[in-house]
Amino acid sequence: MAHIVAEPCFDCKYTDCVVVCPVDCFYEGAQMLFIHPEECIDCEACVPECPVEAIFHEDNLPDEWKEFVALNAEEAPKCPVITEKKAPLEGPSCNAKK
Repeated sequence: MAHIVAEPCFDCKYTDCVVVCPVDCFYEGAQMLFIHPEECIDCEACVPECPVEAIFHEDNLPDEWKEFVALNAEEAPKCPVITEKKAPLEGPSCNAKK
């Protein structure tokens, strides 16, 4: 099992999570980040770093976001790895909790 980036990341793309990942399993899409499920070691270091609470363990993913399991698996291999913090998109649906 792996951690999943879900809908709250869409149009926000905060990258606080990527700098704490010990295995560099985050990938950057145009509108959101993805976690490569075969690379994630379930360390949970990224979870408290996400200001929009978009990262969940696959077992704890809310039902309305279950499609993000497949989306992360499909999109991560297509996107470039991201290991450094960047400015967020801060789209209209983005509400940081930090």
